[in-house]
Amino acid sequence: MATAVLSDHELALKSVRLRKQTLEAIYGAGAGHTGGGLSCLDILNVLYNRILNIAPETFGNANRDRYVQSKGHSVEALYAVLADRGFFPEADLKTICHYQSHYVGHPTRHIPGIEMNTGALGHGLPICIGMALAAKIDSAPYRVFTLLGDGELAEGSNWEAAMAAGHYDLDNLTAIIDHNTLQISGRTRDVCSNEPLDEKWRAFGWAVKIVNGHDFAELTDALSKPAEAGKPTCVIANTVKGKGVSFMEDVAKWHHGVPSEAELKQALAELDAAEAKLKEAK
Repeated sequence: MATAVLSDHELALKSVRLRKQTLEAIYGAGAGHTGGGLSCLDILNVLYNRILNIAPETFGNANRDRYVQSKGHSVEALYAVLADRGFFPEADLKTICHYQSHYVGHPTRHIPGIEMNTGALGHGLPICIGMALAAKIDSAPYRVFTLLGDGELAEGSNWEAAMAAGHYDLDNLTAIIDHNTLQISGRTRDVCSNEPLDEKWRAFGWAVKIVNGHDFAELTDALSKPAEAGKPTCVIANTVKGKGVSFMEDVAKWHHGVPSEAELKQALAELDAAEAKLKEAK
């Protein structure tokens, strides 16, 4: 866990800076999943700065918490957060998707701080079931977290895993849904509706919390401890695709889209203004 707990204001400032780095990394790479990266960034910020018992110097510790990013296509945001936490130099973000770089478009264990290769949707939660079950068998104290996209839930492997987690009473497991309601081809409810989402997870034996996925206090409260003894926790985080950039917010085309030079300039200007406003409010 971070050595010092950051205030909500400090996390807000950090999120603005991380959004800028994520956009610059995607622009430099010439590829990336912009909208989903911006929607899940506040979740990652809270996880790595308030919740997870993970640090660069202790990543090999058997009792570290485990985090698996099942929605691996939003890896640029994860790279930015890991660099901020010191897992690798921030300069490495400039090499994403460049020749011979290990920093590719989905998480890989070649990168310090990455727990598991992901990218094929529907794999992260099943992997985490095994991790959480191993902790129970070994009486180990670590917790296991995974982040899924709401569109990803159309993959049936998620529901097999959800059923297993409920059966084995894995209250050391937390699944976070980045519920931005959009996927590459449109509204999730139109492509393959998964509503009512909270009732589905409860039916599989999970405790469910619904939060504002951009509210640091709500995220911290939901993620700090299991919601209910003997049950895995599902946190449905209501988010905005493209959060923080006006022309990207809630627009499906930014699921996988690279800003032009002019669009990057406009996005960074908006984020600079948001940063200045936060600093004035302190």
